[in-house]
Amino acid sequence: MLKNTLKEKLNANQPTVGPFVNSPAPSLVEGMGWLGFDFVIIDCEHGSMDYETTENMIRAAELSGITPIIRIGMNIQQHIQRYMDAGAHGVLIPLINNAADGNAVVDSVKYPPMGKRGVFGGRPSRYGLQDTAEYLKEANENTFVGLQIETLDGIENQDEIIATEGADLIFLGPGDLSTSFGLPGQPAHPKVIETIEGLTKKILAAGKHVGTITADAGQAKHWNDIGIRWHVSSTNRFINAGASSYLNETRAAFTS
Repeated sequence: MLKNTLKEKLNANQPTVGPFVNSPAPSLVEGMGWLGFDFVIIDCEHGSMDYETTENMIRAAELSGITPIIRIGMNIQQHIQRYMDAGAHGVLIPLINNAADGNAVVDSVKYPPMGKRGVFGGRPSRYGLQDTAEYLKEANENTFVGLQIETLDGIENQDEIIATEGADLIFLGPGDLSTSFGLPGQPAHPKVIETIEGLTKKILAAGKHVGTITADAGQAKHWNDIGIRWHVSSTNRFINAGASSYLNETRAAFTS
């Protein structure tokens, strides 16, 4: 299977940057790769992508050299497995509330003996052309497992989630955390920042990577300084910022 360059960079302690893509648009994924982002999260939790479109978005990522991670809303093995068989290099699963939730993700992504994923000679193994034993070994080494802590239950059970064997990264979503704390729309609230900072120390001490939303360069420096190496933004943010800047500057030129 293809090498997971995101996982290689994180394991080398390198900062990585990538966006959520919420629209069913392979060309948008491809463009993020040509721009030089390290990874893309194809957001099937909040986006309208079906399986076939997602597979084409994964192909677009591979074409432009960007690692395709899929955010999947349902922590169900047969559901997750279909995205993995389509060629996803890993997953980010929301609403992880306890150890059982985390272990279920690992079971869905990893083949035995690490997990319980069913064997199938699909895209990742070049449709069965790769030796099966070789492929299974490479898949277990290369596939990426990200778990999201974003609820009060997740905060309460943080230690057992962080300890999930086979998980590579814990993602801390400031927007959902702020809502869980009764502070909707306040992702930069001191309680949210303090929670992310405290959890980051625990996660790093457990030998796992940390990811969060990075809104701007100043925030990126702060998170990077405390050890967060997975920096996530959104193509919606990029498009809105670029289009707004162009529109405002162009209209200003009309009156200058």
